[in-house]
Formats: sequence, C-alpha cells, structure tokens
Amino acid sequence: MFIDEDQIRLMEAEMDAKGYFDGAHMAQAFNLLRENELIWSFFVDSYLFGRAPRAFDLLYWNSDSTRMPQRMHSFYLRNMYLDNRLRVPGGIALDGVPIDLGKIKIPAYFLSTRDDHIAPWKSSYAGAKLLSGPVTFVLGGSGHIAGVVNPPSANKYGYWTNDARADAPDDWLAQAQQHDGSWWPHWSRWIAAYAGKRVPAREPGTGKLPAIEEAPGGYVRARSA
Repeated sequence: MFIDEDQIRLMEAEMDAKGYFDGAHMAQAFNLLRENELIWSFFVDSYLFGRAPRAFDLLYWNSDSTRMPQRMHSFYLRNMYLDNRLRVPGGIALDGVPIDLGKIKIPAYFLSTRDDHIAPWKSSYAGAKLLSGPVTFVLGGSGHIAGVVNPPSANKYGYWTNDARADAPDDWLAQAQQHDGSWWPHWSRWIAAYAGKRVPAREPGTGKLPAIEEAPGGYVRARSA
C-alpha cells in the first residue's frame, strides 16, 4: 500500500482530536485501494439492479474494524511505511532494543498472495530476503483474506513454490511451480519437520485456571451500543 506524508498528516489530525484513528475510516482507506471491487460493485448490484446483497462470510469478518491508538498508529505509519526503517539494521528500536531482521536465523515460512493490495507480494518477497536463515517463500492465489483463509476442502486458487532465491520477484515467479488447491498442506509438511512429537490436546479448566465459559465465548455475541 502506498502512503505519503500528506496522507499521514490527515490521519494524525484526526487522531490528535480523538486519541485514536477510527476503525471505519481505516476500512474506507483500504476499500479505496480497490474501489471497483470493494465499493462500486455493491452500488451496481444493489442500486442499479436491485439485487439483495449476497451472504459472504469473508466480507462480514472484514467489517469488524478496530480503532488504532494514536501513538502506535503514527509510529507504525511513519517508521514502517513512509521511511521503511524496519529493513535497515537498527533502524527501529523497541523498548531501547534495536531491531535487526538480519539476525533472524531460524527457519521462516513466508506466505504472500498474488492479488493482495495491502501488502503486495513483491514487497513481501523483498522482506523475505532480509532474514539470514532458511526462508521458504510461497505465493498463494487470490487476496490477503480469501487466499489465506483457503482450506483444502475448497480446492481453490492454487499456489506457487520455488526453492531458488532469485534476486527479482518476477524471476522467482517465472521459475516457480504452480500447484492446485490450498497452500495449507504445503505448510503442514514444512512445519512437521520442526514441530517435534505430538502431545495430547489440553483440556480447558484442568490446569491452575478454571474455564470461564463454553467455547466460542461470550465476546463473539457482544454488540456495541
């Protein structure tokens, strides 16, 4: 997602007055990045054709927006987006500790999606190259929600893999192998090599802390005033 100084100042002006950036405004900003699919298509279906909105679980989940605290969001936008300091060794310090992604040596599984308009996959590919340990980069089909929430039973979208670490993302994709279905089984095989032996699932309430209530919990049924 591209963002400039003027856009950040507009967000900060709202946050100065409220202490947070409203979740509804955040959702609008993301929708404007793909307005034909996420805004105008609903006007065409509902207003022009008079069709009732079809049930779509992913969009319902996507409407659950969150307010962003002022200091956190301003720091995030300026350091992560505008100045891109996370890629610089020591460019960002948290609690006095400088962050250096190059010191990460553990195996990492990077998943990106081809149609993601929030974190474009070519940018994610560049981020994967910052780690010094073994990295498995996988490119899924669709976007950052449907392409990730893609269970094997759906048998949709497909994904690409390539063990070679090409310098340019287009070169990586040109030599990548395309697979049908979900990326989940690929990740399952990858994590199995590091997961160790299986253990019995924990029973809620049998430890030091009692179970509060039955799953999924009362919070999922709570409604804001």
